[in-house]
Amino acid sequence: MKHIIALDVGGTGMKAALVGADNTLLHEARRPTGRERGPEAVVTAILDFAAELRAVGEERFGGPPAAAGVGVPGVLDEARGVAVFAANLGWRDVPLRALLSERLGGIPVALAHDVRMGGLAEGRIGAGEGADRFLFVSVGTGIAGAIGIEGRIDPGAHGSSAEIGHVVVRPGGPVCGCGGRGCLETLASASAVGRAWAAASGDPTADAADCAEAVTSGDPRAEAVWREMTGALADGLVIAHTLLDTGMLIIGGGLAEAGETLFGPLRDEVEKRLTFQQLPPIVPAALGDTAGCLGAGLLAWDLLATEVSA
Repeated sequence: MKHIIALDVGGTGMKAALVGADNTLLHEARRPTGRERGPEAVVTAILDFAAELRAVGEERFGGPPAAAGVGVPGVLDEARGVAVFAANLGWRDVPLRALLSERLGGIPVALAHDVRMGGLAEGRIGAGEGADRFLFVSVGTGIAGAIGIEGRIDPGAHGSSAEIGHVVVRPGGPVCGCGGRGCLETLASASAVGRAWAAASGDPTADAADCAEAVTSGDPRAEAVWREMTGALADGLVIAHTLLDTGMLIIGGGLAEAGETLFGPLRDEVEKRLTFQQLPPIVPAALGDTAGCLGAGLLAWDLLATEVSA
């Protein structure tokens, strides 16, 4: 059976699948990145995991994978297949595409940003299916996005398009890991909400999910934290929408699991800020944590189609 490898590398864990031509997940697996052992160990873990997936495909489906799609965080040079930098993995200038292709017996490998892969899947087969123009925003430990145009994801001129988490929404605000101050992800990410709620509640173990639960219970301290988050997130979305004139805003990531506790006030806050702009639908992502793998699979099939047509 013809199949491809789809691999989604996160900050702490990796999700992978063998995917059939109809986007069916034929086999799924997860592994830790091992980032506590350093960047070289992470690269080794990725290569070993990919080789393991190849072996599973050969055993179960009668032959090697036709291609591989791999998503990683951070800044990428997609043209050269180089993972330029990832703060949460500690690597710099890793020729990941070449290393993977060699380890996998020379098959073609597509390398892309992990959130943009999730956006690709949501745009083609998820919440944005049929939308010509959308913005996918993942609100989790950090915040990142993907600009979808006619079924494709725009990587930008330098491989860092839709980094909405680093749009400044509160000038002079909290220091961000990027070196800026007042970036969106310092105020509206799940980790930012968790920190704010831990401080407000006095519980150092509290996180964003606890805050959302307290909001539904009517806790005024949680409501204040939530208002700050939804206001900042609305500011970032309105900036992006004004620039891109999106037909749809798709919100995914851990914070989106709060459902209407998030989406109800967020829609209201966005609408308050609009003047001449048309209010786009603001919808939750549909594919959950399989979006990255599905997007990686789509990229791999796209790569094969491109090679055949060439």
